[in-house]
Amino acid sequence: MTSPATAPATATEAPHPAWLPPEAFQALGARRVLLHGDGPLVDTVHDEVARACARHGGRVERTAAGAVDLVLALRDSGPLPEVVPAGATTAPDPDGGPLGDEGFLLARSDGVTVVLADAPAGLLYGLFHLVRLGEAAFTGEQPARAHRPALRRRMLDHWDNVAVHPVMGQVERGYAGGSIFWRDGRPRGDRDRLRAYGRLLASTGVNAISVNNVNVGPTEALLLTERLDDVAEIADLLRPYGVRVHLSVTFAAPVVLGGLSTADPLDDGVRDWWQSTTRRVYARIPDFGGYVVKADSEGQPGPFSYGRDHADGANLLAGALAPHGGVVHWRAFVYNHRQDWRDRTTDRARAAYDHFAPLDGRFADNVVLQVKFGPVDFQPREPVSPVIAAMPATRLAVELQVTQEYTGQQWHACYLAPWWHEVLAFRPWGPAERSVADVLADASGPGPRRGGDLVAVANVGDDPFWCGHPLAQANLYAFGRLAWDPRLDPAALLDEWIDLTFPAATLDDPALVRETLHAVLDDSWRTYERYTAPLGVGFMVNPAGHYGPGVDGYEYSRWGTYHFADRDGVGVDRTRATGTGMTGQYPPPWSQVYESLEQCPDELLLFFHHVPYSHVLHSGSTVIQHIYDTHFAGVAEVVAMRDRWARLAGMIDPAVHDRVTERLAEQLRCATEWRDQVNTYFFRKSGVPDARGRRIH
Repeated sequence: MTSPATAPATATEAPHPAWLPPEAFQALGARRVLLHGDGPLVDTVHDEVARACARHGGRVERTAAGAVDLVLALRDSGPLPEVVPAGATTAPDPDGGPLGDEGFLLARSDGVTVVLADAPAGLLYGLFHLVRLGEAAFTGEQPARAHRPALRRRMLDHWDNVAVHPVMGQVERGYAGGSIFWRDGRPRGDRDRLRAYGRLLASTGVNAISVNNVNVGPTEALLLTERLDDVAEIADLLRPYGVRVHLSVTFAAPVVLGGLSTADPLDDGVRDWWQSTTRRVYARIPDFGGYVVKADSEGQPGPFSYGRDHADGANLLAGALAPHGGVVHWRAFVYNHRQDWRDRTTDRARAAYDHFAPLDGRFADNVVLQVKFGPVDFQPREPVSPVIAAMPATRLAVELQVTQEYTGQQWHACYLAPWWHEVLAFRPWGPAERSVADVLADASGPGPRRGGDLVAVANVGDDPFWCGHPLAQANLYAFGRLAWDPRLDPAALLDEWIDLTFPAATLDDPALVRETLHAVLDDSWRTYERYTAPLGVGFMVNPAGHYGPGVDGYEYSRWGTYHFADRDGVGVDRTRATGTGMTGQYPPPWSQVYESLEQCPDELLLFFHHVPYSHVLHSGSTVIQHIYDTHFAGVAEVVAMRDRWARLAGMIDPAVHDRVTERLAEQLRCATEWRDQVNTYFFRKSGVPDARGRRIH
């Protein structure tokens, strides 16, 4: 079945405050605050503090007038106020180095908490760090500590359509209602909601968004030219929160918009068109971030039409953006989507590496190659993409999916931060070498130091709860925080989100609320994995909307997403010895680990190997019994989630409780359907009964 519909918000319905309710600002708002510095972002900080103080009894001043509890100061705005204790400025910074455009220093000495920054954005991020800390920011002595983002660009891609798409609707892969930017071909015009969205993003550290779908239609293409004012209005509303706007563009824009006969990236007229068009963009939006491009993929136009490659195409746009400081995010999601299912030599999982690895070193410095975290398509379990290790001379962005296309579409509770943390912590060259996060953060290691970005497909819409499912807000929050610091612990991030979203002062039993939310969310990604596709095989999903089971839904399709189950076994042989050779795209030791049936991790076994149902996993279970056991266990875990949540009735906002209760009921129905269809399918294929004698239809 397709996913259940989400009712759009009404024009007068105020959105849920998410993790920024007024009560979250109580510790800050009860203090005497001195703000030192000037500029639009400093004014944003002032407005935030003033609003908190008006509610909670504190005060905020721009010049010192007596004792203060908190100083927020730009270090380059003249001498620091005398009320700043010496200990706050002379204490050693263990991290060393400059704070940069977005970093800040936090210290507490002699009863005064101090946040210092070298640039206004750092002061804004320092303010929201204080909100996260609450009373802990105003307790005891705290030596100076620098906080800097690990990644330069922390970005959300909106797959929002300006005009309603006849198949995908207003938002492609959107599960929270309509777009917050667009409605029926025009700007939505909800300025308050856009400002509130910018505030949520800034509070987590997100500093960039693209505002339209990477599948650029005719109406969306016009945002680059005659409808640029619509983009500028969004940029104006988000700028006070340090969020820069990017735009998805069609590679065919010179033909579609400019009337040229070609979009050949080596054509002088095409180059001139992009340069002049980009100059006009920056004249209207001086802090414009750049372009996002999906080219030669799933029907989108690209350089292949002219006998050129992706480096030619990306460098064309990079050249137009470079004089203005912009970047082009060129997506590596390129594969043949018209495959013959009879041909087992063609492997979609190989495609990004095969297309892009030979081009390493040819991309301009302001090209960011945007690579999906796995080699296929945002499945609940995939190996990390081999492209990340294959391109040391190219700037990379790892792309995640906050919108839950293949993880329950925000009808299922599925906290994704543990999965993302595994991806970011993965070490492509072995346990002693750099992690994926190190590659993105410019950490030292072999080859040129390029650095990169973390990008995710956004999950918000015009639903009152932003994400459809109130608990899906935790994924949006965790993405921003992990993009700021990939080392953060997902469980600690969940604690942060709980403490902000459900302030203890508003609850009769905050310990029970925290315990319940951890019980529901901590293992929810693995619960989803248990009742859906087993052991990394992926794509046993209904093709009509990617929701619910469709075990053979893609098995004979053109999309190249197969599991090859037959009477003898299941899985895709991607070995060098007998399969597609995809294991050879990884450097050692992973090329050997994935090649080896004995060493391959259980959770990826069917991604890399076709095995008999009797194959014994490292866990000691056979493949067929693992399928049965995990699918029964997954449903039992959803029952426990539902029952635990029911205990919070009357303890939290009834609207939140009711919405989550509704979603958990649907999750249980859908999980049961997954269990019954998957188990029955494999029972009928294999003929092997469940060793525990449970009913399989």
